[in-house]
Amino acid sequence: ETLVAALDLTGIAVSAGSACSSGKVAQSHVLAAMGLEPEISRGAIRISIGATTTKTDISALIAALKDITGRTARAA
Repeated sequence: ETLVAALDLTGIAVSAGSACSSGKVAQSHVLAAMGLEPEISRGAIRISIGATTTKTDISALIAALKDITGRTARAA
């Protein structure tokens, strides 16, 4: 949830659950089917791309993730 909120502050919208799970707190059935342990899948985020997603959008996401995860690592 912290990563979702941090990305939101940069203007990037992601989700902590599947599009069809709206508000559920249980493990994602998709991630469970992939064999992920519940503690891992609880930390997953969903990133959706579509026909209007540009290379610039992807680059912005990557830069934001690097910045946010770098700040988190330095704070620890």
